[in-house]
Order: sequence, then structure tokens, then C-alpha cells
Amino acid sequence: MIISVSRRTDIPAFYSEWFMKRLQDGYLMVRNPMNYHQISKISLSPELVDCLVFWTKNPLPMLKYLDNLAQKYEFYFQYTLNGYERDIEENVPDMAQRVLTFQRLSKKIGAKRVIWRYDPILLTDKYSVEWHLEAFSMLAEKMSSYVESCVFSFLDMYPKIGRNTSAAGIRPCCDEDMKKIAAGFADIASKYDLKLRTCAEKVDLSAYGIEHNCCIDSELIGRLTGYEILAGKDKNQRQECGCVESIDIGQYNTCSHGCKYCYANFNAKSVATFRAQHNPESPLLIGELSSTDKITERKMKSLRGKVLNQEQLSLF
Repeated sequence: MIISVSRRTDIPAFYSEWFMKRLQDGYLMVRNPMNYHQISKISLSPELVDCLVFWTKNPLPMLKYLDNLAQKYEFYFQYTLNGYERDIEENVPDMAQRVLTFQRLSKKIGAKRVIWRYDPILLTDKYSVEWHLEAFSMLAEKMSSYVESCVFSFLDMYPKIGRNTSAAGIRPCCDEDMKKIAAGFADIASKYDLKLRTCAEKVDLSAYGIEHNCCIDSELIGRLTGYEILAGKDKNQRQECGCVESIDIGQYNTCSHGCKYCYANFNAKSVATFRAQHNPESPLLIGELSSTDKITERKMKSLRGKVLNQEQLSLF
């Protein structure tokens, strides 16, 4: 099985100690987002876990654990790095530190294990189309020696983010904006030999050489593991999402980055309340088990198929 660590919160940034303790114990528990007292027990046995996929804006706290992690598990990072300032990403480390962390991570685990994400693309009076082209060009120059591909997406205006985005003057991109950005990004990416892909987008940008992406990618995992990965499409994601099936171990309202566009947090008060309940020794990310919780052991199996030969691996 593939473990997503995590779309719902930044575990490498805020909960890396907890996660490493869970790997040591061989399991963790996850609350159902729709039913608080329904809990799944997830095995973290290396025989069952085919790959760990980390999602983060700041993997720095996790770097010290990666040597030990690599002894038992395959993994890669989805690393979001864009140019927004604290008016949009309130508590994210400054740009210079994030670039250096990206470079350190890539040197340590290899460029194929680090996917650069420039997302979501949003517009304000300050953050215009032209601003994004300049920011992307600046970052591409710094990142090109440390990454093979970049994934970008445009802001989706979920109802729950309306208050934060409105207060920050955020608006989504129209079709014309998307095409201008895609054309500009494609020109910049070709200069630095970067592969460009979109994440969960309906818009067709193939005219600019930009394909749709699978963030949890069976082909990439096959390249990392040397096995064919027999995984189907993740039915819990949007229709436009190309990701294969995985188990997400995060919890909403637990990320302290304070990004105005975030769909995973309702408000800062909820985040503070949940984070105060975090215990690195608990099998749950937040809080403790109670007598009213119902625990069900998740049925899991490895998705590994046949061993891939060098010719097959070269196709990925």
C-alpha cells in the first residue's frame, strides 16, 4: 500500500517526531474525517508499505531522519515552493531558507525523489500574472540542478476558504490567465530542462507541452522500487486527479503554516486547539483514544507486482 503523508496537513514540518515513532512501533491510527470516533488502525510494516509520499512546505525537521527511513522504506517528497510572502503564507519559512532546504533535500535523496510544486497559482493586485512569471523564472534558475520536474495548479475556490481569500483580495485565474501562465512557464521550463505538469486541472494545456500529473504516481514508485505497482485510481479524489490509491494519515485543522488558500484548515482557532492536543507518543496524530472510539484494523496488502527489468524502467 502507498501511504500519503499527508494531503491534510504538513507532517514533515510539524509532526516528524510523531511519524518516526509510529514507524518504530509499526502502526498508527487515523480518525475518519466524517466520523470522529471511527478510527482505522494502519500497519506500517515495510512488507506492506510500498512507498511513502510526503507533502510539505518545510521538510527541514525531517532531514535528520531520512538515513534511517531509507533503510526500510521507499519514499519521495512533494515540496511546495512558490514566491508568496507572509500576507498569503503567514508562517512559512522565508524563501531563502526554503530554497536551501530544497537543495539540501535533493542532494541527500536525489532529484528523482523530490517533486517541485508551484501551487496553487492565485491572483491579487500584488500577485499578477507577470509576478508569477518572474517568480517562477527566479525559482527555476535556483532549482533546476536539484529537480527533474515541476507540478503546478491553479487555485480552486472551495466554499470553506471564502472568508480567508476574500480578506486577502485573492481571486482565481480565468482561462486567459491560465494560458498566459502556461505559455510563460513552458518557455522558462524549456530553458532549464524542467518537465512541467498540472495537478488535478480540467484545463488542457497540451498545446504548451504540459501534461496532466499523477502526484501519487505508480510509474514513479515503480522506478523507485523496481516493481510494477498494481494500483488503481484513487476513488476518493476529484475526477481530474490522476493519483493512484493511497491511505492518507493526516488530520484536518492541524497545519500551522497559515496559508490563506488552504482547504485543510477551517480557521486558526481550530488549528491551535488541535495542535495543543498533539502527543508524540500517541498512535493518533491528535489527542488520545477514548472509550467511545471504535477501532477497525485496515485491510492492507502490498501493491507490488512483477520485478521490472532495465528496459521497462527506462520507459518511466
